[in-house]
Amino acid sequence: MLLSHTLGLSRAALLAHPERVLTASQYAAYAALISRRAAGYPLPYLTGRAEFYGLEFEVTPEVLIPRPETELLVELALALQPHSVVDVGTGSGCIAVSLAVLLPRVVVYAIDISPAALAVAGRNAERHHVADRVHLLTGDVLSPRPGPVDLIVSNPPYIPSDECALLPPSVRDYEPRLALDGGPDGLAFIRRLLKEAPTVLRPGGGILIEIGATQGEAATTLAHAILPRARISLHRDLAGRDRVLQVSDIQTD
Repeated sequence: MLLSHTLGLSRAALLAHPERVLTASQYAAYAALISRRAAGYPLPYLTGRAEFYGLEFEVTPEVLIPRPETELLVELALALQPHSVVDVGTGSGCIAVSLAVLLPRVVVYAIDISPAALAVAGRNAERHHVADRVHLLTGDVLSPRPGPVDLIVSNPPYIPSDECALLPPSVRDYEPRLALDGGPDGLAFIRRLLKEAPTVLRPGGGILIEIGATQGEAATTLAHAILPRARISLHRDLAGRDRVLQVSDIQTD
């Protein structure tokens, strides 16, 4: 992958012509990439791209690298067929842009506290020709308040603060702490999101939130406490771990 990136060729092209000889400058660039990767620097940051839900996205150190398990959140959102969505903590925009690509009439508001992250999301929206339906907003959780909308989606920071130091070095040392640290119990951002959600949702609207694999019970209890009249369920990823908290039929009065 690094050689393909260095030469600007597909992997198929490399395999088809194994006799290719690198120039001195190409070899130097390739060796530099190999050295950084060997030191633990994430591959997507080296190539500047990552695949998510069958689409290619630009990624930089200002945004979290998209994970395959987050695709479950997109699948669940697609099943609901919303006309309007807020993606809270959009990062690279992988969720917002995927929904806009796959739901041709949906309008998505993509919120992030980081202007640098929003710049990446904006370029990804342009790349996939949905910039006219993905509206970028700089803000914290649901402020500013777009809406009313049918659905809120979010892959929030949910790692407990004292566990961030235990993450693999490739994550801990290079991915943005802002996108990882969920406060003392890992639920600080989620708590705020649940409290603010009724202010932007249409009556009967819903929320889909990615959570940590061990947070199912705590997140469900929290959702029941904050939104006692809503319908709450958990969805597991392909590894059988709790992954998405769904809150439906939220009353907004």
